[in-house]
Amino acid sequence: MEKTDPLLPLLDCTLERTEIPGLPEPARGKVRDVYDLGDRLLIVTTDRISAFDVVLGTIPCKGQTLNSIAAHWFDKTRELCPNHMLSLPDPCAMVVKKLQPIPLEIVMRRYITGSLWREYEKGAREIYGLRLSEGLRPDQRFDEPILTPTTKEAVGEHDQPIAPTEALRRGLISEPLWYRIEAAARRLFEFGEQEAARRGLLLVDTKYEFGLEGEKLYLMDEVHTPDSSRYWEAEGYKLRFERREPQVMLDKENIRQWLLARGFSGNGTPPVLTSEVRLELARTYLGLEKRLTGREPTLPRGDIQKRLIQNLKRAGIAARGIA
Repeated sequence: MEKTDPLLPLLDCTLERTEIPGLPEPARGKVRDVYDLGDRLLIVTTDRISAFDVVLGTIPCKGQTLNSIAAHWFDKTRELCPNHMLSLPDPCAMVVKKLQPIPLEIVMRRYITGSLWREYEKGAREIYGLRLSEGLRPDQRFDEPILTPTTKEAVGEHDQPIAPTEALRRGLISEPLWYRIEAAARRLFEFGEQEAARRGLLLVDTKYEFGLEGEKLYLMDEVHTPDSSRYWEAEGYKLRFERREPQVMLDKENIRQWLLARGFSGNGTPPVLTSEVRLELARTYLGLEKRLTGREPTLPRGDIQKRLIQNLKRAGIAARGIA
């Protein structure tokens, strides 16, 4: 008898959008709904999936998987850089410090792949204020990780590459703060690479977001998740690279490649995600959660929105007595 896929019933039980009784309308990002609690924020990581800055639909279990992985790394990296996490009232929710966000995303890259390779392949050699050498091949490892900032645009807008000197010229950041952020990003990435290697993984690239409380710098948003990072299987990397074969990807790049194969790269109407591609990415994320955290993921049961509200009531965040 054929075994039933335990994820199949979850295709129609995803958390796409939240409404929390007694709380104001949230600010909705591509994936997260953010509620202002006064001196803190409630961040609910939904099951929404985005690529090329376009929200495409939902992936089963994605929200709680991202929340679990982010919480794991926030715990692991506190000594490298303070972060905004305060508590986890629900598998897909996190209460955090309210910070002044820095309007840049800091992307660390160890390999030339993804959007950087696509630009390089078109002939770009000077980007992000860096000069890339000739003769690079797709998925090639840099001797040292490179730092490639982007602007942080509104939902539906494309984040733009920006050189640090241009960010300074525009007044997006001060020079002393930039050096603090760069140092923190390099510490975090070095640690992430080491931890990934222990699990048979390559941390290919990742983005960090930072915020300030007064003069104190904090890591915020998420860290080393498969939405914000690329992970490859370490075993067989060199052979695949030499043969110019695709790497075994364990992150959101699977969706990007699926879209690119269908002619979508951010403009126009994206293709509808099939059940197969949604389930495959759910399995990839759940497998990565187990490898990174060492814990067996728990699949959600029942109405996720209802569970979320019940847990927030218990935590004293949502109003009791309101349905």
